[in-house]
Amino acid sequence: MTTTPAVPTQAASGKLYLVPAPLDFGCASDVNLQNTMPWGTLTVAARLQYWVCENAKSARAYLKRVNDLTPLSVPLQALHIQELPREVHKKGDHGGNFDARHLLTPALQGHDVGLVSEAGMPAVADPGSSVVRAAHDLGIEVVPLTGPVSLLLALAASGLNGQNFAFVGYLPQDPAERAQSVRELESLALKTGQTQLFIETPYRNAAMLQTLLQTLQHNTRLAVCSGLTLSRGVCRSETVKAWRQHTSPLDNSTPAVFALGR
Repeated sequence: MTTTPAVPTQAASGKLYLVPAPLDFGCASDVNLQNTMPWGTLTVAARLQYWVCENAKSARAYLKRVNDLTPLSVPLQALHIQELPREVHKKGDHGGNFDARHLLTPALQGHDVGLVSEAGMPAVADPGSSVVRAAHDLGIEVVPLTGPVSLLLALAASGLNGQNFAFVGYLPQDPAERAQSVRELESLALKTGQTQLFIETPYRNAAMLQTLLQTLQHNTRLAVCSGLTLSRGVCRSETVKAWRQHTSPLDNSTPAVFALGR
């Protein structure tokens, strides 16, 4: 009787988990993870040994906080953490120019991989979309986990149109170009009813608010949400006329989301 030799089977691919981070990156104090992160997300993060991130130091700091609540599967020093290239941080990776497939070699070898950004959901207003695209191209299952997303929190708290909205990222730094961009976004919002969401580097928060109040029409509604999920978080949504009558100082060290619409 002839027996057929067994054919070795290829290890099943691991999964790519999109792991949200708290929104306190760069802030003076940390939020309580138990109050802002679902337990299921924290337990998945605790068992992952392979990671892709923006900055390894920040990723380790976050995972150290996770370890304080639920022990990591391996010591912090034994985690395999790969960083996205610096040029991805500067130029973004949403345009399809960066091939991230090499970062997912552990997944092809059967290991689950976590993708984490500095704050919030990776690949949303942060780098990471190239890694997600690569996972799809390689046939790796992508699993988004739940956690804080500043854009949606701000939209929900703004009172603006949540049925039709657009996130436009960062506006130009040049004052004249920034003002022109604000006028264009306002025109689109007033014409279509589509809420326009954008962000700014925290140290330019005050300059952005000044441009908005100098440029927008007085009946346009402006919402500014700062420090979301932090104890000092605020969200103010009023007409530009009301803003001008009582201008609230905007913290230049805390991330903010700006939104305008009808």
